[in-house]
Amino acid sequence: MTHERPTASLREYVAGATALLAEAGVPSPGHDARALAAHALGRDRLEYLVGVDLPDTFAAAFAELVERRRRREPLQHLLGRTTFRHLDLLVRPGVFVPRPETEVVAQHAIDAAREVARAGRAPVVVDLCCGAGGIALALATEVERVRVLAVDASPEAVALTRANAERVGADLEVLVGDVRDVELLAALDGAVDVLVANPPYIPPDAVPVDPEVRDHDPQLALYGGGADGLEVPRAVVRGAVRLLRPAGVFVMEHAEVQAAAARQAALAAGLREVTSFDDLTGRPRGVRAVR
Repeated sequence: MTHERPTASLREYVAGATALLAEAGVPSPGHDARALAAHALGRDRLEYLVGVDLPDTFAAAFAELVERRRRREPLQHLLGRTTFRHLDLLVRPGVFVPRPETEVVAQHAIDAAREVARAGRAPVVVDLCCGAGGIALALATEVERVRVLAVDASPEAVALTRANAERVGADLEVLVGDVRDVELLAALDGAVDVLVANPPYIPPDAVPVDPEVRDHDPQLALYGGGADGLEVPRAVVRGAVRLLRPAGVFVMEHAEVQAAAARQAALAAGLREVTSFDDLTGRPRGVRAVR
């Protein structure tokens, strides 16, 4: 008499995938295995690993997703989406994936824009190097009566920001532009209340260790130019000086090792009240200043 081997349960599938991803060095193997299992089942998340009926197509679909993640393809690319603050955003290969630490940058910009709104004016906010649109869309959905303009040098990023704006029901203006262009948004010279940016800032010799970043995020969104990686960030600072109204607020992300250089760039350009702030892990990853 022969006996058919019982079909593996969802818990067993997830446990096996977790072990495989851990062996491959994936930083959060258990979380990723659950997320991929949910995706293979057509769900946003898994509340439980028991009592779930698995379709016949599950095993093959899940195995393919796990293998791609094992090869360090970003989880967000596999899922086609990510979260940023309260937003559920689309992500696509070729566009920088929003990171949780940038939520702190967004918060500083939101706080500044809300101050303007409380004073009785409709704030005007510019997000330079917008990527998938996380910061711009957080502002557009969390600040009342705000006007948000988002700019990126990548047409793919601009298209994705527009798609995400439609996805979350936000109203904002998005355009292709280079922050080094001295005429960028010239019609708004001296009229912007908050300028926020998460520009490329990695130095040329500081290649990211994580394969998800090194091999999958676009170089245009990673490397800031110049020996110290601050060519683009310094252009952002110059743009802030030109675009911000008096007392307007400037907020920019940078690398931990660039904190002093970022403050110096802001001071040299004529900004005042220049301070560094920490990201979610307590590392100095942002600069805030006033025009």
